[in-house]
Amino acid sequence: MSYQWPKAVQPPVAKIKAHQRIIHGDTVSDNYYWMIDYFKKGPDSDTVLEYLKEENAYLDTMMSGTKLFQQQLFEEMKGRIKEKDESVPVFKNGYYYYTRTDDGKQYFKYCRRKGSLDAPEEILLDVDQLALGHPYYSASNFTVSEDNRLLAFAADTLSRRQYDIYVKNIETGEILHEGIGGTTGEAVWAADNETLFYTQNNPETLLSEKIKRHKLFTKASEDVVVYEEKDPSNYIEVKKSKSGRYIYIISKATLSSEVRFISANSPNDAFQIFQPRMKEVLYSVDDLGDRFYILTNLEAKNFRLMECPLNNTESGNWKEVIPHRKDVLLEKLDVFKNFYVVTERKKGLIQLHIHQVDTGEEHFIDFEEPAYRVYSGPNPEYNSNKLRYNYTSLITPASVYDYDMYTRKKELKKQQEVVGGYNPDNYVTERLYATAKDGTSVPVSIVYKKGFEKNGMAPLLLYGYGAYGIVIDAAFNSSRLSLLDRGFAFAIAHIRGGEDLGREWYENGKMMKKKNTFTDFIDCADFLMKEKYTSKQHLYAQGGSAGGLLIGAVVNIAPDIWNGVIAEVPFVDVVNTMLDESIPLTTNEYDEWGNPNREEAYNYMKSYSPYENVEKKNYPNMMVTTGLHDSQVQYFEPAKWVAKLRAIKTSDNILLFHTNMDYGHGGASGRFDYLKDIALEYAFLFSLEGIDK
Repeated sequence: MSYQWPKAVQPPVAKIKAHQRIIHGDTVSDNYYWMIDYFKKGPDSDTVLEYLKEENAYLDTMMSGTKLFQQQLFEEMKGRIKEKDESVPVFKNGYYYYTRTDDGKQYFKYCRRKGSLDAPEEILLDVDQLALGHPYYSASNFTVSEDNRLLAFAADTLSRRQYDIYVKNIETGEILHEGIGGTTGEAVWAADNETLFYTQNNPETLLSEKIKRHKLFTKASEDVVVYEEKDPSNYIEVKKSKSGRYIYIISKATLSSEVRFISANSPNDAFQIFQPRMKEVLYSVDDLGDRFYILTNLEAKNFRLMECPLNNTESGNWKEVIPHRKDVLLEKLDVFKNFYVVTERKKGLIQLHIHQVDTGEEHFIDFEEPAYRVYSGPNPEYNSNKLRYNYTSLITPASVYDYDMYTRKKELKKQQEVVGGYNPDNYVTERLYATAKDGTSVPVSIVYKKGFEKNGMAPLLLYGYGAYGIVIDAAFNSSRLSLLDRGFAFAIAHIRGGEDLGREWYENGKMMKKKNTFTDFIDCADFLMKEKYTSKQHLYAQGGSAGGLLIGAVVNIAPDIWNGVIAEVPFVDVVNTMLDESIPLTTNEYDEWGNPNREEAYNYMKSYSPYENVEKKNYPNMMVTTGLHDSQVQYFEPAKWVAKLRAIKTSDNILLFHTNMDYGHGGASGRFDYLKDIALEYAFLFSLEGIDK
């Protein structure tokens, strides 16, 4: 028996306020444009907040019968997390660094031991203590000076990706200044142990605009701008090379990049350009011995590895090391004194390719499962001959390995403990392939509990993203066991827009080919129903951010194949957002979505933007979430979308909207609080399936 939704409860009705958008001779009415006012500090700010609170109250009422179940789900998921735990130590410059968590604590302590794991513990930062009194607190970007005496770290207390950078004297415990505000959080030490480089944000658009140099014991207002980015479509960052010899400034857009560098021993020098930016050429740089290595797509769609002398860095001097291959994407380079490791992706799966510098020998690390996620790191120690990598799959908990690149032996250092017991043999994972309407084969990763019957009667949650070249690899999630153990299957559609099958896979799901992302997802759903994994009555979809755009688009295109969908912080008002350069990150996104100031791009974006294309039709059951302080997808996008859906949709299916009033794009910061949001979403799915325990 399905959940009995409360009767005679009326959803909020958002007020209508006439507004017109006129561009390219096209006039569009937008009755809910006023909802931007809280962001813009306009006259309707209070009305916006009141509407969001009304929607939250409506959700609470509609889900009131699941309150106990939500609490049970929260405790169940929390109960799988080992509360008192410790990360695998990472060696860097004479110290072992690690984090540890304590029973009942939401955050962690950042610690180190000198020379040996048996040495006394130094607590460098007690984040549990720092977070007291903050609804949200994120500490990150820990970096220690070369003399091991100073710790730079970043803190965000609003979940808006605006960080203050602090420096702590490890020996005395003193915080040396009140914080450098308005930054991305990253900080890099020069070799003199008193100069920091950092990236400053524009406080309104949040675009990274300047790299500054800070001298300890001077005022932040006196910091020197060493680089200013003039192209608003580029992100910039500063980092130190693994060898410690160089400091790099990276300017990068979707299609092109540029690197500048100085010696870490000469922080007052002017940065010199490695290679001036070239149209539609991306490159990244690291140094190893007497040369630079360059990972680039110069005349190589899937990237190739090149090298050049330390004193002659322009592209005319680049020499090929690993050639371009049509079926292999080069994703990342890790350098060590005696080795370099290339992260490659073939047939949608990662391979770690080890190269020995002095002999030229090379080999791969073996992985056995049909679908998995693996990534190298952290590997901060340049002189190490061991590669630290992380491995997981849909049924294998997160596992940390050390791999000796000389002996080719791997050592499991730690596997995520699922408290209460977990047996991977009780679950099944498969790698499937759906055929898209244009004949393209689209990978699907799926997991379910043994005993799952492929008779079309089982519930299935299909997840997708499909943007920015980001790959959603098959990874374990202990919270997901609460779905699987109640009969759900969980599947990931590896749709175009990610780089799952190479750079071309990404390019065929962006800009003027964006609709491939949506049709791929629908075709994966149709395939799973055809193969009897599920049916329309039991099929659910989920996506967040750009994946929320995916959900918004597919419910417009094929509303009848889903029993329910969850759209988390969804990017659904594409045209209006991309037309407003005051909204954070807009101009950085032109190479991903297009610039609607150009008529062709405008018309294409308008043809799929979920908000623009809401129609009188029977939409499925829907849950939509947002964060009031979201810096990436502003709250007003999903708010407007929900208001328009409420006014136009013809079905009586449930539509719920939840705004987290304390958090931003990533949700809660504590290691348990985020589970409350998952419990709410799972309770929504279970209610639609008639599962109440």
